[in-house]
Amino acid sequence: MKISEQWLRQWVNPNNTSEQLAEQLTMAGLEIDDRFAVARAFSGVVVGEVISVEQHPDADKLRVTQVNIGEAEPLQIVCGAPNVTVGMKAPVATVGAVLPSDDSKGFKIKNGNLRGVASNGMLCGASEIDLTDSIDGLLELPADAPIGTDIRNYLGLDNQILDISITPNRGDCFSVRGIAREISVINDLPMQQPEIATNAVTDDGANVAASVEAVEACPRYLLQAISNIDRNIDTPKWMQDALIQSGLRSHNFLVDVTNYVLMELGQPLHAFDADTIKGDIVVRLAQPKETLILLNEQTITLTGDELVIADNEGVLALAGIMGGKRSSVTDSTTNIVLESAFFNPLAIAARARRFGLHTDASQRFERGVDFALPELALARACDLLTSVTGSQAGQVIKAESSDHLPTRAPITLPLTKVFDVIGIDIEPAVMVRILTQLGFVVEQQADALVCTPPSYRFDMSIKEDLIEEIARIYGYDNIPSVLPHLQVSMDYDDTADLTHEMKLALVDNGYMEAISFSFSDAKLETLLDDEALGEVLALANPISSDLAVMRRTLLSSLLPCVQYNLNRQQPRVRFFETGLSFVGQSINDLVQTPSIALVAVGDIWDEQAYQNCALDFYDLKHDIEQLLPAQIDPARVRYERSALAFLHPGQSAKLYIDDIYIGWLGQLHPSTAKQLDMPMTWVAQLSLAPLLDLAREQQVIATPSKFPQVRRDIAILVDSDISLQTLESTIRKAAGTLLTNLWLFDVYQGDKVPAGQRSLAFALVWQDNIQTLSDEVVKTATDKVIESLVQQHSAQLRDS
Repeated sequence: MKISEQWLRQWVNPNNTSEQLAEQLTMAGLEIDDRFAVARAFSGVVVGEVISVEQHPDADKLRVTQVNIGEAEPLQIVCGAPNVTVGMKAPVATVGAVLPSDDSKGFKIKNGNLRGVASNGMLCGASEIDLTDSIDGLLELPADAPIGTDIRNYLGLDNQILDISITPNRGDCFSVRGIAREISVINDLPMQQPEIATNAVTDDGANVAASVEAVEACPRYLLQAISNIDRNIDTPKWMQDALIQSGLRSHNFLVDVTNYVLMELGQPLHAFDADTIKGDIVVRLAQPKETLILLNEQTITLTGDELVIADNEGVLALAGIMGGKRSSVTDSTTNIVLESAFFNPLAIAARARRFGLHTDASQRFERGVDFALPELALARACDLLTSVTGSQAGQVIKAESSDHLPTRAPITLPLTKVFDVIGIDIEPAVMVRILTQLGFVVEQQADALVCTPPSYRFDMSIKEDLIEEIARIYGYDNIPSVLPHLQVSMDYDDTADLTHEMKLALVDNGYMEAISFSFSDAKLETLLDDEALGEVLALANPISSDLAVMRRTLLSSLLPCVQYNLNRQQPRVRFFETGLSFVGQSINDLVQTPSIALVAVGDIWDEQAYQNCALDFYDLKHDIEQLLPAQIDPARVRYERSALAFLHPGQSAKLYIDDIYIGWLGQLHPSTAKQLDMPMTWVAQLSLAPLLDLAREQQVIATPSKFPQVRRDIAILVDSDISLQTLESTIRKAAGTLLTNLWLFDVYQGDKVPAGQRSLAFALVWQDNIQTLSDEVVKTATDKVIESLVQQHSAQLRDS
């Protein structure tokens, strides 16, 4: 937001330079993006009066003028401007003056001779003194401009323009009043607000009825009719200068007044042509398929959730954003209805962006406009209109629902909390002074301040907000730098460390971490659809069409990353990501699950002779098991066939530890991969919470047994459909507590094995911590294992 320093100093004028003022605002959280003068540097230009104009003897388009600049003799200046006339006042560049130019040296005025006539200076248009030309010719100055006065002083061209970056939470600072309030508090100075006269009703007939149907969206709505406006009145120069220096164009007095009040007080206003309104004005929600032609000639079709201003014939304006063409003020408008309202930020947010609009009004209403301001702003605008144009004001019409206005709940600030956060002692009286000048109602108790935020602060809700206000006004430079106190807490949260260890395990296996949005493409979510994943949450205001829903699985973020790399000739891709997955149809039932996911495409190795082969399920299973805590007994881990629709039914599994569901892994279904134009793709996702809980388990440290191990190998014939996991579980249960290790070392299917069966050879290792195992004990345990396999799985012991 651009704002004039001169305008600011009319409200509060600290004894600071422009540079110091900019530094104060920046340190208070209102960063100055740029600071520059109204016009570039130039010198030697004064106010002059043209006292005679004669035709040049040898040039039809040139005039020979005599110009009074307050010296003993007038200057003779040859001028080609079409609007030069006797009696006009204009800027005069005297001999030796240096005017701004594109090069650093500037343009120097010298004595000249034009077609045989001497010219001692130059009459200037606006562009010659670095202003915007509104006419083709000289810059016409007011009749009361003092002759001989330096034009920079007269026009205020040394005035600094501050370009301030307003953060989204500080909607109260989108005005001269808001910035001046900050400056007054920082410098502990009073703020000089303009006197706003209460306008007497001078036209009883100039009234219009108003009602509000959407009271939650518009709890306060004011109208005032103003009639018989003299349109021959030009916008006063002081108002034009204020608007132009704030980055706004001057249009006509009606429009300029609403823009001036907008910049001065921060309240957007809108003027309707009273003669175009049919019936009463009503504030309501739009009806689906209603259309509106906006001021910028754009025709929009409304969906039904937009707040509109309407009359008996239809929509007049898109509330808080832009007016309609039908009721717009023109050069011939003499009767208007002036609107001033408070619109709920949620009713305005995203509507302007929906139609590709960005207006000064929507920018402010989306952030929150002071709900106590509409009446004051309406009075200010009416006072300016009636005092300058001699128009008549009607009765102020107010439609209000107090129950739906924002509330300001008191915030209790313990005095000790200020020290805990800032680290220094600030006198309670200083804190009270700061908060009171910022507009808070402060009640001081024994050990706390009870503070009620003002109506214009939508960003105040917790005690830390108050502490921030105290710190920034007190001055960050006044807070000394001290070493932090070392406070050791035994309640250490090791979540980040444990998660980092998992990440390192994947990096060691060739994966790279990806960081992506939590939003995903609705089309991709459809491809990865399964009832087990839950409902998709659609975004009300997506930043783009391909980021329109919340991801239910981290694959929605990782797969596009893989596609991006594959499309750039990277055939071997390994990515992982940690983050939240989101399931639910609304915010109220949304479930957020911390997860870790990975995706792998391509061969196991980079291109290498004799070693390269395609990644398979067991390679992926190996990578997943690197994430499991080292102290987890393999006997606690089991896999089940997965039924997720987007995974290959024969190449996928669900992972459990102690019957706790951890996640899934497997091959992306070939049909899904084909639709994504991807090769064979391996994917997995695990819930972080149970993994971290398992990692925190205390590992039992035991003294290694000094007694020898005993190994027995058994080979059995079983049906091929019996899983290895099931057989291992049976063996462990039957073998007893002395079994220390178990693994499969041979699988055979062939001519010597009956059809539908396979031969499996297991190694079983026993060991006792207190004695040497006898052959009898080992034989008894081995026989028990074989008996269990026979009874439970119809296994046959192979002798050879």
